[in-house]
Amino acid sequence: MRTVQVSHITDAVKEMCIQVNYELSPDMCRVFEEAKRTERSPLGRRILEQLSQNLEIAASDRIPICQDTGMAVVFLEIGQEVHFEGGCLEDAVNEGIRKGYKEGYLRKSVVDDPILRKNTGDNTPGVIHCRLVPGDQVKITVAPKGFGSENMSRVFMLKPADGLEGVKNAVIKAVEDAGPNACPPMVVGVGIGGTFEKCALMAKHALTRPAGEHSRISWVKELEEELLFCINGTGIGPGGLGGTTTALAVNVETYPTHIAGLPVAVNICCHVNRHISVTL
Repeated sequence: MRTVQVSHITDAVKEMCIQVNYELSPDMCRVFEEAKRTERSPLGRRILEQLSQNLEIAASDRIPICQDTGMAVVFLEIGQEVHFEGGCLEDAVNEGIRKGYKEGYLRKSVVDDPILRKNTGDNTPGVIHCRLVPGDQVKITVAPKGFGSENMSRVFMLKPADGLEGVKNAVIKAVEDAGPNACPPMVVGVGIGGTFEKCALMAKHALTRPAGEHSRISWVKELEEELLFCINGTGIGPGGLGGTTTALAVNVETYPTHIAGLPVAVNICCHVNRHISVTL
């Protein structure tokens, strides 16, 4: 059994919230640079260059990449041999979010009630997902989600007979309906299977997989490649102003499901697609 002080969780989450809002992750840098080389529209290339300049300024001046610094989503993979001391784990994560958004001068966007809508003033609470895994380590992934793209998310409760073509059509429809509102070029997370809530969680988690890294399941890899090709053929383009780069990546996760269902969720993220992971 390994003991972990929850204060270490707080410190890690604080630093991750700041870094992920100031700097594009290495995987996103790679696909973004590739997009600048391959975009065929002159206007699309110009927009990508402007976005690139914004990224450079944010990193060098230590300011947020985007004014919407998101609602903090935190995935915890907790080794079953870990024992936490020093307080409540969930409180520790939220304290890290609180400190990170305060010390990093990040916009506080969370309201305490979805109808009354009074700002909490510190961007807490975050959305925290915990999963037990073998071992004695704790993997923390912080993925702040802005709501320009989050508002474009969709869940489709398809019939089994809709099959793979139905899945493809659902994803393409979600992207086309989103259009420029998701700040393209986008990353598209897709969850297939499970239940209503499970497919949505998979779609969200899929966005944290490194862009350009495909599923190890052969048919899923083929689906990711086909969807990326089709999405980039929609002509939405950078900034929604036309071009050949509407998406930078499509990441798909799957899970067993019921004989009577085929749930599909689509979670779209803008070109920033903020995500960072640390293992303690």
